[in-house]
Amino acid sequence: MDNIVIIGSSGHAKVIIDIVQQQGKYNIVGLLDRFRDVGEKTLGYPVLGKEEDLPELIKAHALKGAIVAIGDNFVRSKVVAHIKEIIPDLPFVSAIHPKASIAMEVSIGEGTVVMAGVSINACSSVGRFCILNTNSSLDHDSILEDFASLAPGATTGGNCRVGQFSAVSIGAVLIHGIHVGEHTVIGAGSLVMKSIESFVVAYGTPARAIRNREQGDKYL
Repeated sequence: MDNIVIIGSSGHAKVIIDIVQQQGKYNIVGLLDRFRDVGEKTLGYPVLGKEEDLPELIKAHALKGAIVAIGDNFVRSKVVAHIKEIIPDLPFVSAIHPKASIAMEVSIGEGTVVMAGVSINACSSVGRFCILNTNSSLDHDSILEDFASLAPGATTGGNCRVGQFSAVSIGAVLIHGIHVGEHTVIGAGSLVMKSIESFVVAYGTPARAIRNREQGDKYL
């Protein structure tokens, strides 16, 4: 198995560690976290350093790839960009839980995490560095663009599109054919019956845009 490192060491990293172990494709040598001391552990895996230590760690551990374990979509993109500046050729691997259901003609981009109970139906496209959380569902012919996420239990109908950096929160539902713009957050438990524009927070039943949001605003 190829050696990999996980960037991040909090709750989201714990889930990814479990997925990688169950997937059985990669060997985790440790974690990177600039906010923790070297040697501290998460689920038995030590913190090896921070992103800037990658050149030395690649040589020391024969690393063949990395996964960024950061839940916030925009923060995850900044970390990915920083790593690409340090090590442009380092591959980012995807973690797909063996209990996820991936249908025919589905594409999944690099660095994406697919958790247990996820359903991705036929002819759907999942972009780079996305997160599909536990028991979320992306129905047929739908698109989840780069750095977008579906929270636990979030569900889309067919022919939906979720724009870059957007987040569909816990238990939210998008009916068939809905488009969500970029950098938008759909609130927990919302029912989205009309398409939602970019750079807004929308929630309710039916969901509507409540306020604007800026790129990088916190939502977790």
